[in-house]
Amino acid sequence: MSFAELVDEANGLVWSLPLVGLCLLAGLYFTIRTGAVQVRNLPDMITQLKSGEKSTDGTSSFQSLMMSLANRVGMGNIGGVATAIAFGGPGAVFWMWTVALLGAATSFIECTLGQIYKEKDPDTGEYRGGPAYYFEKAYAHKAPTLSLVYAIAFAAVTVFAMAFFLPGVQANGMSSAINAAWDVPTWSTAIGIVIVLAFIVIGGVKRIAAFAAFVVPPMAVLYILAALVVFFVNFDQIGTVFSEIFSGAFGTHSIYGAIIGMAVKWGVQRGIYSNEAGQGTGPHHAAAAEVSHPAKQGFVQAFSVYIDTLFVCTATAFIIISTDMYSVFEDETYPGDTLYEGAIGTDVEPGPGFVQSGFDTVASGWGSSFVALALTFFAFTTMVAYYYMAEVNLAYLTRKIPNALVRRAMIRALQGLILASVAYGAVTTAGSAWGLGDIGVGSMAWLNILGILLLQVPALKALKDYRRQKKEGLDPQFDPRELDIRGAEFWEQRADGLVNQGAPGEVPSRPH
Repeated sequence: MSFAELVDEANGLVWSLPLVGLCLLAGLYFTIRTGAVQVRNLPDMITQLKSGEKSTDGTSSFQSLMMSLANRVGMGNIGGVATAIAFGGPGAVFWMWTVALLGAATSFIECTLGQIYKEKDPDTGEYRGGPAYYFEKAYAHKAPTLSLVYAIAFAAVTVFAMAFFLPGVQANGMSSAINAAWDVPTWSTAIGIVIVLAFIVIGGVKRIAAFAAFVVPPMAVLYILAALVVFFVNFDQIGTVFSEIFSGAFGTHSIYGAIIGMAVKWGVQRGIYSNEAGQGTGPHHAAAAEVSHPAKQGFVQAFSVYIDTLFVCTATAFIIISTDMYSVFEDETYPGDTLYEGAIGTDVEPGPGFVQSGFDTVASGWGSSFVALALTFFAFTTMVAYYYMAEVNLAYLTRKIPNALVRRAMIRALQGLILASVAYGAVTTAGSAWGLGDIGVGSMAWLNILGILLLQVPALKALKDYRRQKKEGLDPQFDPRELDIRGAEFWEQRADGLVNQGAPGEVPSRPH
C-alpha cells in the first residue's frame, strides 16, 4: 500500500459518518442546552469586544479574538472552500454555514471551559489553558486517573496534529499559489518557508505574537475588500449563486442531486477545518484573555466562528461560483470524471487556483498574484499559530520533568518536526496534504467533542450565572465555589483576592 493510499484509508476511518453526525448533533445539542447562545447573546459578543479587560498577565478579549482569527483564517478559508465545492458541489457551502451556526454554540462551551480551568504559567505568569487542562481538572476529584489519561491523550494528539499533520496543508497552499502566480518552484518556496519559520519560532512566544499582530489584520481587511469588488462586479449573479448553493445542499439540483452526501461530508469537514469549532484549538486562545467572567470570552470566541465562515468563507464561495470558475468531480479523485465543468478547465487543481481564476475575471493578471500574496501571509501566520499550540501542549506534557535541559531539548525537537512537516507539505500533492490535515483535525475533534459532551456542566453553570447577574444589572464576576465547580483554582484565588483586598479598577465579586 502506497503512502497516499494509507493516508486515504486513515482519513476515511477518522472522517467517517459518525464524526460528521457527531459534529452536527453536538452543535444542535449545545444550541438547545444554551438556549441558542449564539443568537440570544449576540449583543454580549459585540459589547465584550468593545469593553474587554486586559492586564499584564492576560490579553484583552479583542486581542484574544485576533489571535484566534490568526489561527482560524488560513488555507481553509480559500483553498478549503474551493476543495469543498469541487468534491461536494456548491451545496457544500450551505453545510459550512450550518456548521458555523451550530458550531458557534460548541465553541462557546469549549472556550468557556478553557477560561474556567486556565492557570498561570509559573515561569512567565501568562494565562495558559486548553482542552488538556480542562480534561485533567474538571473531574479530577471524581476520576483523577481517567481525567489525566484523557488529557494526556489529547495533548499528545494535538502536538502531532499541530506540528506534523496540519502545517503541511498550509505550506501546500502557499507553494501552490506562489507557483501558479509567479512560476516559483515548490521546492524553492519550501526552503524559504523553513528559513523564515525557523527564525520566528526560535524567537519564542513574543516574536510569534508580534508577527501575527502585524500581518493578519491588514491582510484580512484587504482580502475582504477585494472580495467585495468581485461581489459588486457580479452583483447580478447573487440569485444564481444562492440557488446553486441551496439546491445542491438538499439534493434538488439537476446536476448535484446525486452527491448530497458528498455535499454534507465536505461541507462539515471543511467547515470544522476552517472555523475550528469543536476542534479544541479555540480554548487555547480563549484562556489567554483577561475577563471577569468565563462566559464573556466564550461569547467572543463564538463570534469568531461567524467571522471566519459567514464572512470570509462566504466571500470565497461567492468569488468562485459567481465567476463560474470551478469544476465538480464525481468522487474524491483528482483528476477524475466531472459532474460539472464551468468556465475553468479541469486541469486547474481544486484549491487556490479556483479563487485565483475568479479574481482574474475582474482584474486580469492581478488575481493570481493577490491570492498568492494573501495565502502566503494567512497560511504562514496559521503555521506559526500551530507551532504555538503544539508547544503549549508539549509544555503541558513535560511540565513535571525536573530537568530544564531535557524540556528544552524536546522543544527543539518539536521545532524540527514542524519544519520537516512544512518542507514535505510544500512539495507534495494537495490531496496528500489535505488528507494528513484532515486526519489531524478529525482526531482532535473526536477527542474534544466527546470530552466536552461529558464536561459541559461547568460551562452551562457559568452561562446561567452570567445571565442571572446581567439581569440583576451587575457586571458579572465569577466565583466557581458558588456554582459548585471544582478544579478552577485560578478563579477561586481571584475571587478571594477581590473579596479580601479589592483589585484596582475592577468590581468586587459578590459575597458568599
